[in-house]
Amino acid sequence: MRDFEHTSVLLKESVDGIFSNPRGIYVDCTLGGGGHSACLAAQLAPNGWLIGIDQDPSAVEAGKQRLSGAACRISIVQDNFRNLGSVLEHLETGLVDGILFDLGVSSHQLDVAERGFSYMQDAPLDMRMNPNADFSAYEVVNNYSEQNLAAIIADYGEERWAKRIAQFIVENRAKSSIETTGQLVEVIKKAIPAGARQGGPHPAKRTFQAIRIEVNNELGILRDTFITAVDRLKPGGRIGIITFHSLEDRIAKQTLQELAKNCVCPPKMPICICNTKAKVKVKGKPILPSSTELEYNPRARSAKLRLAEKLA
Repeated sequence: MRDFEHTSVLLKESVDGIFSNPRGIYVDCTLGGGGHSACLAAQLAPNGWLIGIDQDPSAVEAGKQRLSGAACRISIVQDNFRNLGSVLEHLETGLVDGILFDLGVSSHQLDVAERGFSYMQDAPLDMRMNPNADFSAYEVVNNYSEQNLAAIIADYGEERWAKRIAQFIVENRAKSSIETTGQLVEVIKKAIPAGARQGGPHPAKRTFQAIRIEVNNELGILRDTFITAVDRLKPGGRIGIITFHSLEDRIAKQTLQELAKNCVCPPKMPICICNTKAKVKVKGKPILPSSTELEYNPRARSAKLRLAEKLA
């Protein structure tokens, strides 16, 4: 197995933000390279318990190796964090002290060309975070209708040239299927006018992001998973969510705000009849990477950490 290299973002801020009990139970829902998990494990007593979840078998193996010397109890599970509730039920954890999400694609997945996540390296169109899944970027690019392609590129990639990119993809695949990331990048470059490609991010960045999100259903699972996470916390336990783009962050922000409300009745209702009680208290404004972190890890530049504490 190739080394799973990944620089953890907002490492101290996130671990400090959710940690409170050396003998507690903590869940890293996105094990990745094991950076956040290792930092948590180092603070846990022998009767503390760290649970790491990741759907990528490479991350699972790397996590097992990195955490093999930890003094605390370690459980590593290969699964999608959308199944957080069933994972914790299977492990019979009861309520836990802290849960962390580090969303998006890992540095390892970007850097390993054959995973097909990167627009900087030519590889088969893939983008599956779980390489055993049946559905890949190839199916999206070659089988989606022009209308559906335009919609996901616009919605998930926030790409202003979405309709034109979708049109060019459909025209090109009519001649022969688009097999590789390199072929897709060339189609995208042709679709975006030369003037619009000057400056700014790589012209394929937003489209690749959109396709990756679609392949892995990254946004569709977030709200329900965050609600499940809060339900699985002890009173006083904390949830931390690291996001990397506005779509993820909007869902995290809105879900935590929703869970922090004491009433969800219509504004004109004279008295509250919903009996809603706030489940969490949001802990301040989102935390951003320091200038020092950005110097050694430029990939952290769009990261935000949101924290909330479970109420009694």
